[in-house]
Amino acid sequence: MKKVIYIVVVLVALGAIGFKLMSNKEQMAANAAVAEIRSDAIPVTVTEIETAKLDKSFTAQGNFAPIQSLTLLSETQGQIQKVYKRKGDKVKAGELLLLVENNTMAADLATAQTNAEKAKRDLERFENLAAGDAITQRQLEDARMAVKSTQGQLVAARQRLNKTRIVAPISGEINNIYIEVGAYLSMSTKLYDIVNVDKLKLEVKASESEVLLINKGDKVTVQADAGAGQEYEGVVTAIAAQADPTLKFDVEIEVKNAANNNLRAGMYGTALFAVADQREAILLPREAIVGSIQNPSVYVVKDQKATLRKVKVGIVTQDKVELLEGVQPGEQIVKSGQINLREGIKVSVL
Repeated sequence: MKKVIYIVVVLVALGAIGFKLMSNKEQMAANAAVAEIRSDAIPVTVTEIETAKLDKSFTAQGNFAPIQSLTLLSETQGQIQKVYKRKGDKVKAGELLLLVENNTMAADLATAQTNAEKAKRDLERFENLAAGDAITQRQLEDARMAVKSTQGQLVAARQRLNKTRIVAPISGEINNIYIEVGAYLSMSTKLYDIVNVDKLKLEVKASESEVLLINKGDKVTVQADAGAGQEYEGVVTAIAAQADPTLKFDVEIEVKNAANNNLRAGMYGTALFAVADQREAILLPREAIVGSIQNPSVYVVKDQKATLRKVKVGIVTQDKVELLEGVQPGEQIVKSGQINLREGIKVSVL
């Protein structure tokens, strides 16, 4: 009897658990249905594109490059005796960088000097003998040729000795060093990378309409993206005569670095080309842009649906962005609520 009662109790308990699970499942399904109904249309605010007067000033982005840079190669052979400059050191043009063993070159120079002096004395003696017809004209010419030959050998020996003292060909900073004391140099061994960032070049691209507004020698305001808004004065030094495959023209701007050389080659910079003339422009509130200014998009509302569309921007002000491509006047653009949107989702305009 007890066994029967135990079985009945177990069955009742299992039934209660099953009923509870079924009830929870139905409640979860109901909640999901309500959530689906509520998320059927995402509330957003929109703005319409407006056309306004805007000056023709424009910005262009690019990267800073050093005004001078080179890889210094060896022009001599021998073992390195002394290294005077290392990575990170600043150097001036003509400053000694390293010294190569020069005993052999010094001996060659001494021999060349001796030979040159002997040839010169021989020529003087032959000229005296020629005045008295004691030698032939051919012997005199040979003496003159010997002087020229030994002088050439002397110059070459002096240059070989000088090249054992390797100096900086330009002023700048040692960006890399490839040798060490005791290493043996051969011709064209890589020694140093030297970069001059006292001045830099900001290399940007301008469209065909923008390049017509630029002249060589124009002053340009330049900002480094990593420079906390610090401004530098630049001068346009070169404008490409031919467009690249994207129909953009290369423009080179020379920028004087700060005293502490805080601008570095490879940094990203923005140049502002100030133009007084005005033009019609399509403007949009900056908060309507999805993504970055370098890769911008907007959500366009049509038939109560949101469509993500790539756009091209021009001038960027504090609260407005100029749109060059991607939208048309009169279209509704999502101004807020983009965080909840995805391609093709229904929206309700507040």
